[in-house]
Amino acid sequence: MGIFDKAKEALSGVTDKAEDLRESVGGVVEEGIDKAADMANSATGGKFEDQIEKVKDLADKIDGQVDDAVDAATDAAADAADTVEDAVDPNQ
Repeated sequence: MGIFDKAKEALSGVTDKAEDLRESVGGVVEEGIDKAADMANSATGGKFEDQIEKVKDLADKIDGQVDDAVDAATDAAADAADTVEDAVDPNQ
């Protein structure tokens, strides 16, 4: 196994692990944010509902940005794996 094959295998493993992580985590973060907001509203009797909703929205936005970053990293690793594959066997 040459160096390019090893690099391709390693990059492929990274993309697979990222996808597995995304599937296993799923909506856990979003559910946690929702539960925290509900608990805060319940504990304060809804007195600070508007402020809690703003914080919840910000947390949801950050969660979305993390998802976007993971997508970008996964795509970059897949592209790198394709580049390595092309370098190993340009006739594919």
